[in-house]
Amino acid sequence: MIVSASYRTDIPAFYGSWFARRLAAGYAMVANPYGGPPYRVGLTPETASGFVFWTRNAGPFLPQFEAVRALGLPFMVQFTLTAYPRGLEASVPPAATAIGQIQALARRYGPRAVVWRYDPVLLGSETDAAFHRAGFARLAAALSGAVDEVCISFAQIYAKTRRNLERAAQRHGFAWRDPALEEKRRLRAELEAIANAHGMRLSVCAQADIGGRGAVCVDAGRLSDVAGHRVGGRRKGNRPDCLCVESRDIGAYDTCPHGCVYCYAVTSRHRAQARFKAHDPASEFLLTPAPAGR
Repeated sequence: MIVSASYRTDIPAFYGSWFARRLAAGYAMVANPYGGPPYRVGLTPETASGFVFWTRNAGPFLPQFEAVRALGLPFMVQFTLTAYPRGLEASVPPAATAIGQIQALARRYGPRAVVWRYDPVLLGSETDAAFHRAGFARLAAALSGAVDEVCISFAQIYAKTRRNLERAAQRHGFAWRDPALEEKRRLRAELEAIANAHGMRLSVCAQADIGGRGAVCVDAGRLSDVAGHRVGGRRKGNRPDCLCVESRDIGAYDTCPHGCVYCYAVTSRHRAQARFKAHDPASEFLLTPAPAGR
């Protein structure tokens, strides 16, 4: 089974000590976010076929990458870099830092080990189409040769996302909008042309209606290339249009304190910061479940 770590939170940026302990123990416990009992995820070569790490800051996690490699397990990194204004993403590393990290990971583990995520694409007064074309082109030029794929999607406006965006817009004085489908398709095509010019394939995460090639974020084929042998997996996405293969995620929602106001995984930054402060690196769980009845 492929282990996802984690599309629910940024384990490499914030929970490296916990992951190191769980890797040494050979398993992690996960509080089921959809109800039901907690579940156990094996992290040994006998139980895990590889890892997909999701992050905006890989710097704190370099020893853990080496520990996974020492076990003979392949991994890939889904690395998000958007370079948006601070009103949208309060505390992610500067673009230059993230670019350096991606380049270093590619040198160490090869370009197949890293996928750049320009995700989500958010349209607004400070991030209009011209902003995206110019910013994406600068990032693509800097990452040319370090990655062979860039994954995009347009922001999904859930109720919690809308609340967080509206609060941030009032606080920082910007406007945002959910563009029409044809506008999304047009911008996707423009970004795809830029990506291709820099030797990258552009893929689209779980949004088939905007066209382009569908993304496989949990990608057994890419892990196979990294490993040098076949990594199996059956296709079993998490939502409509998702092309990922089956995986087990070991993260928890509402635990990432980066402060990205468009994030689908955080109800409020205050809640995420409180949970981060309460985190116990020695626990079997990244987020210890509340006792029954509470």
